[in-house]
Amino acid sequence: MTEDSQRNFRSVYYEKVGFRGVEEKKSLEILLKDDRLDIEKLCTFSQRFPLPSMYRALVWKVLLGILPPHHESHAQVMLYRKEQYCDVLHALKVVRCVTEATPQVEVYLHMYQLESGKLPRSPSFPLPKAFEQYLNLEDSRLLSHLKTCSALSKLPYDLWFKRCFAGCLPESSLQRVWDKVVSGSCKILVFVAVEILLTFKIKVMALNSAEKITKFLENIPQDSSDAIVSKAIDLWHKHCGTPVHSA
Repeated sequence: MTEDSQRNFRSVYYEKVGFRGVEEKKSLEILLKDDRLDIEKLCTFSQRFPLPSMYRALVWKVLLGILPPHHESHAQVMLYRKEQYCDVLHALKVVRCVTEATPQVEVYLHMYQLESGKLPRSPSFPLPKAFEQYLNLEDSRLLSHLKTCSALSKLPYDLWFKRCFAGCLPESSLQRVWDKVVSGSCKILVFVAVEILLTFKIKVMALNSAEKITKFLENIPQDSSDAIVSKAIDLWHKHCGTPVHSA
C-alpha cells in the first residue's frame, strides 16, 4: 500500500469512528511541507474538511493567489502585496470611489473590483435562482409561503451572497463557510441560505409580510450558527457530492 493510500485509509477510518481533526491536521501539515504547494490538493482538503485555524490564513492566501506555491518566495511577495495594497487604495481615493468614512468591508470590495476590472460591480447575481431551486427540493411549502408573502425577491441576497454572510454569521462559523468559498465552491453560500430558512421555518411561517421576514433574516439568532453551517455543509454534500481527498 502506498503512503498516499495509507493516509486516505486512515482519514476514512478516523472519520467513521468519530475521531476527526487529528488525522486531518496531520494530512494538511504533510501537504504544507511540500517545496511547491499543490493547489489542487489544498482545494480538495479545504472542501472536504474544516481548516485548522493555525493554518487557515496561509492556505487562504495560497488558494487566492496572494502567495505563490513556492515557500521561499512568500516573504518577498508579501512585501510586494503591501505595496500593491497601498497603490490600489490610493487610486480609489483619487477617483473618489472611497473616502476615510467608507466602511472597511466596502473598501476591500472596491479594491477587488478595481483590480478585476469590475468597477462598478454588475448588479446581476445568479445565486438566487439556485437558492430557490434547492429550497423547493427541501421544503416546497416554505418556498410557497415566501412567494405568497411576496418575500422571495426581497430576501437579504446582498448580505448572503455578495457579502458571503459577513455581518450575518459570527466569525467562527463564517470561517468554515469561507473555507469552501476560497477553495472554489461558492455554491456553499446557497446551502447556508437554504439551511437558515429551514432552521427558522416556524418563525418565518408565522410572519406574514416581506418586510418582517427580511428584517428577521437580517438579524438571525447567533447561537444557532454553528449548527446551521454544519447542516448546510451536509446539504451541500447531499446535492453536490463529496470531493475526494487526494492528499
